[in-house]
Amino acid sequence: MTAQLACMTDDLGPEEAMLVELDGADGAPVAVAVARDADGNFHAVSDICSHGAVSLSDGEVEGCLVECWLHGSQFDLRTGMPVQLPAVRPVPVYPVTVDGERVLVDIDVTVPVS
Repeated sequence: MTAQLACMTDDLGPEEAMLVELDGADGAPVAVAVARDADGNFHAVSDICSHGAVSLSDGEVEGCLVECWLHGSQFDLRTGMPVQLPAVRPVPVYPVTVDGERVLVDIDVTVPVS
């Protein structure tokens, strides 16, 4: 599969996130949190918190972090790494391409954790 249309650039302002469901390789929907950081860059991570199985897109975005609304875990949108407990496992990060006004996400590839 290739990158899929997740949203349009004007769907998100700085420090906002939204849930999108993209088509997985098996045809099942994959929940992705698409976020725009404070600098206006777009990021895509799994929408499911690695600690508490809740939607990260419902959390606050500050700078380049998204916070899980349930227990306060924070994840770096660039790496998926948790930077605030109680989460200790990263969330998958997906490559994002901005093509004009279109924000494309490739869920078949995950960005390696650095």
